[in-house]
Amino acid sequence: MKTRVFGILQRIGRSFMLPIAVLPIAGLFLGIGSSLTNETTISSLHLEGVLGNGTFLHDFLIILTKVGSGLFNNLPLIFAAAVALGMAKKAKEVAVLSSIIAFFVMHTTISGMLSLNGSILDNQIINPDVLDGTITAVCGIMSLEMGVFGGIIVGLGVSYIHNRFYQIELPRALSFFEGERFIPIISTITFLFVGIVMFYVWPFFQNGIYELGKLISTSGYFGTFVYGVIKRLLVPFGLHHVFYLPFWQTAIGGSMVVNGAVIYGGQNIFFAQLADPNIVHFSSEATKYFTGEFIFMIFGLPGAALAMYQTAKPENKKAIGSLLFSAALTSILTGITEPIEFTFLFAAPLLFGVQVILAGSAYMVAHIFNIAVGLTFSGGLFDFIVFGVLQGNSKTSWVLLIPIGIIYFMLYYFSFKYLIKKFDLKTPGREIDNMKLSIFKNPKASHRKLLNKGIEIDKQSQLIVRGLGGRDNFTDLDCCITRLRATVSDNQLVNEGLLKQSGAAAVVMQGNGVQIIYGPKASSIKSKLDEYLINIPDELDDYQLEKETDHTNLELGNIVDGEVLPIEQAPDQIFSHKLLGDGVMIKPFHGLIVAPCDGEITMIYPTKHAIGMKLDNGYELLIHFGTDTVNLNGTGFEILVKLNQRVQKGDLIWNADLEYIKENALDESILLIFTNLSNDLKIEKEYGKIKSGSTIMKICN
Repeated sequence: MKTRVFGILQRIGRSFMLPIAVLPIAGLFLGIGSSLTNETTISSLHLEGVLGNGTFLHDFLIILTKVGSGLFNNLPLIFAAAVALGMAKKAKEVAVLSSIIAFFVMHTTISGMLSLNGSILDNQIINPDVLDGTITAVCGIMSLEMGVFGGIIVGLGVSYIHNRFYQIELPRALSFFEGERFIPIISTITFLFVGIVMFYVWPFFQNGIYELGKLISTSGYFGTFVYGVIKRLLVPFGLHHVFYLPFWQTAIGGSMVVNGAVIYGGQNIFFAQLADPNIVHFSSEATKYFTGEFIFMIFGLPGAALAMYQTAKPENKKAIGSLLFSAALTSILTGITEPIEFTFLFAAPLLFGVQVILAGSAYMVAHIFNIAVGLTFSGGLFDFIVFGVLQGNSKTSWVLLIPIGIIYFMLYYFSFKYLIKKFDLKTPGREIDNMKLSIFKNPKASHRKLLNKGIEIDKQSQLIVRGLGGRDNFTDLDCCITRLRATVSDNQLVNEGLLKQSGAAAVVMQGNGVQIIYGPKASSIKSKLDEYLINIPDELDDYQLEKETDHTNLELGNIVDGEVLPIEQAPDQIFSHKLLGDGVMIKPFHGLIVAPCDGEITMIYPTKHAIGMKLDNGYELLIHFGTDTVNLNGTGFEILVKLNQRVQKGDLIWNADLEYIKENALDESILLIFTNLSNDLKIEKEYGKIKSGSTIMKICN
């Protein structure tokens, strides 16, 4: 039951992404349009001749404002279509059309019931006190105020009907109406009765929602803190969209009279006030559900990124610098935090706990200081400028975010730096294998051309398909902003190793629900994957992959005359616990080191103590000389190969001063490790005193 609920919530959260994606453009139109048509703003900028009443730009900006308001006012219908689209398993276009029909049927039915009980006449409210509920216009129809809940109810209901009946067979005389044609018919009938039921039932739900909103509002600053903590805790599971949306879009987030109309939901209240030129200061009671995000997204998490960079090992800083910089820039500009959070979420959960507490406090601090900066999607720099700076400090108090943000930058920086050093947390750059720190970079999809087939295969998409257990094993494949989401039939077939080879930072599994976190590139990866599934025959899913990972007759020779020992005896726990992979440890008798097999040199550490190789079958090797040899700064090592150089088994790659290393390092043993070996493969190892070139490892099933 637990995993089933998670799977349903995951699909619902994914369905919310489409309407949420509309919010930035709607908010942009509304924010720019309302701010640049405000007489006070125009006067302060001395642009009356360009933006004044009657000018072309003024009229155009008025249109932008109306378009933005129109999108926000019709979000319930957009949600109905989007939820049906996301939850339908097949023939999604039929579900979308049926949901739109059902939405109008439900509200028209409610309108008819309101007319019969004397609440409205000719689509005008004449006696609102007859019904214990709020009446409003929904797409021009006078109905009950259900907000996006109304759209979600329709979307969920229609998708259930659709998934159950879209392949229904009817008697021959009615065969024209069977299958997909049956869905809009049954949806119409069903939601006529749903509308009748909602007329009687919804006012009770509505009042309950109001009371819940009042409870949260009366909880004061502590309630805001708890809201922020819960929202951040749900990020790893991808369920935070399900949590915060009611606070943004429904009465759970409070209600307020704006320009003579009752508005429900924190974000709706803000944008209603944004369109009202008479507002003196935006309500921080409404914006408390999101203003604090600017503090930790623009300031706090970049401080954490700087701390992780400065605590990285010197030889790794160059490799992880671009990673952390791009992740921090993504957070600053767009408010997408997963690229930073997933660099430490699994490697150092303690830091994620700190992030949750600090982020929760940021919501509370913004509330305390009456800061009211709105947003469309997330707390990035763009929204900060449009809905904070452009609106003026007198309306938003945006100036206070800067000193508070600087304080949070320091809090994140010093707390992360202290904890990383105190507990030796393995954040990026503190592991030895910096070649594995490429998460959230744009993975270059390797388009390898199969000349004999005349088809180009996207390597990344191929790895994803195989990692999910093959095409027949996954359904409902979709994406949100930072992750692919899939439902699999058999979670035992999911191969996390292959998914991580495809560029994923992490894989989150709960029952049959799988989330593959890529960062902001998830949408483009999904598009390539769709093309792959359409254009590449399923019989080619394994073609190149098998060729590259063929382990038949793979043997590695000893790289030096010496004693081969179990890797579990390595002095460094990173190696002995196989955190970087499996392999062997070798006590060398001299310092002449040779290549264990054919391959390419893919990495040479600046301190010359480690070399990376990629074998012809796609496997990667790390050859690490000694323990704490990084502190020798290259002294005692002579590298005999160059980066990207092709080598053959037995070629000299290293000349080391073994006596110097023994005297100045903790240990002189060499670690020979496979860093990307699949979990379903094993290594046969030979131990003892073995000459250079003799087989010491074999790959087998």
